[in-house]
Amino acid sequence: MSTDYQQAREALGLRLRELRLSCPEGRLTGAALAERLGEGWTKSKVSKLENGRQTADASELRAWAQATGRPEMYDGLLAQLRGFESRIRSWRRQLASGHRPVQEAITAEHDRTRVLTIWENNLIPGMLQTADYARHVLTRHANLMRSPRDTEEAVRARVRRQDGLWKTGRTYRILMWEAACFALVCPPAVLAAQLDRLTSVIGLDTVEFGVVPFSAPLKIYAGNSFWIYDDRRVVVEDWHAELWLDDADSIATYQRVWDTLSESAVYGVDAQNVIGRARRALNPRA
Repeated sequence: MSTDYQQAREALGLRLRELRLSCPEGRLTGAALAERLGEGWTKSKVSKLENGRQTADASELRAWAQATGRPEMYDGLLAQLRGFESRIRSWRRQLASGHRPVQEAITAEHDRTRVLTIWENNLIPGMLQTADYARHVLTRHANLMRSPRDTEEAVRARVRRQDGLWKTGRTYRILMWEAACFALVCPPAVLAAQLDRLTSVIGLDTVEFGVVPFSAPLKIYAGNSFWIYDDRRVVVEDWHAELWLDDADSIATYQRVWDTLSESAVYGVDAQNVIGRARRALNPRA
């Protein structure tokens, strides 16, 4: 979890504690507040929220404001919560309605973007995925997150986003690690077709595509996948959440990471050779 996020969560917890201690009827103990809040609340939960070890949702913030006799403070608490939730987008909350809304939110960012800079360390980048490959990736993620199944809608939304590859005025700077060419997140036949698709985009005037080979000396380790949208925002993916960062320092850091990784990449025919090596290693009939 990011330091900025944890600090923001602790700041919200501090505000909750202040409301408990400044209750108009007199300061409340944690146990007394939990009893007033009712079912599902314990002294331990109150403590975790106040110490930034757990994050309240909107309904819990409303209940807290009312129980401490300060219902007018709810809007401020909610704004504080939304402020850091906009940066840390948990998969649990994002996927509450399935993958399609997540894909559509990303599409909105793509539509606003003229230069999209991508690093992928273990998957074929979504902008270049075939429908079959995307279907397997999204299904596995839904299994892991135990989220609602809307796989076909999500696949269509992801594939439609690729229309941007043929639009003038767009640039896609895409780097991936060679590991993505071998990762069997789908059947071998599907991966074979996906690798064929990769080679077909090399040479498009909207795409700068490179592969970092296993054999390349690395000036920095591969790290997490990320996407830089112009100089406006960077989105970083982790197991628990996506980080949506829009401060200039974070964007500059990820751009330096991409630039450093790009020094180890190969392009054009050399990139085709790396992909071809992975393609020949597959047995599509297996």
